[in-house]
Amino acid sequence: MDKEPKIVILLSTYNGEDFLAEQLDSLLKQTYSNFIIIIRDDGSTDGTENIISHYVAKNHEKIHKLSGIRSNIGAISSFSLLINYVMKEKDTLGISRLYVMLCDQDDIWTEEKLEIQISEMLYAEHTSPHGPILVHSDLKVVDQSKSVIAESFIKYQGLEIKRNKFTNLVVSNLVTGCTTLFNEELAKMALPIPDRAIMHDWWLALIASAFGQLVFIDIPLVEYRQHANNTIGAKEFTRPQISNTARVLSLTPKVSSHLVDVAEQA
Repeated sequence: MDKEPKIVILLSTYNGEDFLAEQLDSLLKQTYSNFIIIIRDDGSTDGTENIISHYVAKNHEKIHKLSGIRSNIGAISSFSLLINYVMKEKDTLGISRLYVMLCDQDDIWTEEKLEIQISEMLYAEHTSPHGPILVHSDLKVVDQSKSVIAESFIKYQGLEIKRNKFTNLVVSNLVTGCTTLFNEELAKMALPIPDRAIMHDWWLALIASAFGQLVFIDIPLVEYRQHANNTIGAKEFTRPQISNTARVLSLTPKVSSHLVDVAEQA
């Protein structure tokens, strides 16, 4: 087994001119150097494509821009397209075995993110060869100017990381896409990501928990930036206070559209 395999970082952008350069700089500062970045722009109308072109020109061996579909197809379809691309073009990209990371345009990665996660991945593969594996981590929640909101995203969201079995993940996702590293077996099993999937990271987590393993690193390896244009974002968990009247009303059956979506995804 290659002790320092090449990692493919997949980045989908959309109108990200405000923070994209800072994110790309954080990727290029990684202590683990054997990686490439493949970017697909999802139909930006601001200066995002100019920023991408500038970084590709300066770092043509590290950063590649995917051409082709230029329309806005959304995050799930965009990342699915990127994963499909690297699966098909492994040989062209000089990759013998696929290791994939997903990247958002507005975060900041710690310099040791790749090094820590690939080490955990290789150890997991040693103990469970040929299995689909997903490695993910905690995040630090920061505001637009990088001031810390919460040192731990997991605690901030009130998540119980030990509830990571398939039966738990069917109902609630614990995996944040920008923290993930997954191997070739998981990529093969997860594709194609169905239209009924709520989010691509949730789908990948379900596949890993059902057929392989999830590995959690209890260290924040991403500064998860919160701003006005977050697609999902972090919301602090507060335990609801339920009145006696609400308890009675809650007994009345009603259809939750979200639970219908969750059931269909499962």
